[in-house]
Amino acid sequence: MSIFIIAEIGINHNGDIGIAKELIDVAKNAGAHAVKFQKRTIDVVYTKELLDSPRESPWGTTQREQKEGLEFSEEDYREIDKYCHNKDIEWFASAWDLDSQKFLQKFNCKYNKVASAMLVYEPLLQMIAAEKKHTFISSGMSDIADLDRAVEIFRKAGCPYEIMHCVSTYPMDDADANLNRIKTLRDRYKCNIGYSGHEGGLAVSYAAAAHGITSLERHITLDRAMYGSDQASSIEPAGFIMLVGAVNKIEKAMGDGSLAMHPKEVSIAAKLRAHLPLECRSNTK
Repeated sequence: MSIFIIAEIGINHNGDIGIAKELIDVAKNAGAHAVKFQKRTIDVVYTKELLDSPRESPWGTTQREQKEGLEFSEEDYREIDKYCHNKDIEWFASAWDLDSQKFLQKFNCKYNKVASAMLVYEPLLQMIAAEKKHTFISSGMSDIADLDRAVEIFRKAGCPYEIMHCVSTYPMDDADANLNRIKTLRDRYKCNIGYSGHEGGLAVSYAAAAHGITSLERHITLDRAMYGSDQASSIEPAGFIMLVGAVNKIEKAMGDGSLAMHPKEVSIAAKLRAHLPLECRSNTK
């Protein structure tokens, strides 16, 4: 089974549908299977006190102006839906509140995503699980009890899911990756395990691909110097192309673990062992 590669656009579009389309193009051209966004209802996710507090941004001087500037309208998502359909690439989004998940139900997305921050919000998990769409569950900033509860919700609902190993620091230090947790998760939950990375560079994602993951999610950006909290932990277009290409090669290189001589080696062995007694080169007869 091919590793399902998700290009996380998130809020790196900075509220600009043109940038979103460019990032969709980046994902498609690199060979990703899907792009992912984030959806929030501002007045539900954030308190009035926070929204009224000061924050300098391209959209104004308050937190509200910054948060609202990063959100797409229904018309914008209709445009994204149409654009992805024409590009033949899947799209979906992680909802940060119940109203946002209801909003996403307006679209015929094939997948759902539980963001790490939302893993403990059981009403949202129950709403997502009830849809019975394949769901990627990020495990960042959570402990075993949190994951056990989340998995039980999806199992009871009969909703297909996979867990994505994730460390929710931005950017993540390579030393904190704990990739051996992928096997621990697989052994405990007996399900497919993916990896959602926030590290700088590509090496940790390459290593994750060699740990038998079934999905890989990385944030992408047009330029890491752009405005935005996620840009620094994102991959620029050239890097994302390298990532997808390398992951595909790694997946093929892992093989099936057979100890038998590779068929392509037979003729070479016969040539290089021709001087040996016949009984020493039984595999080359």
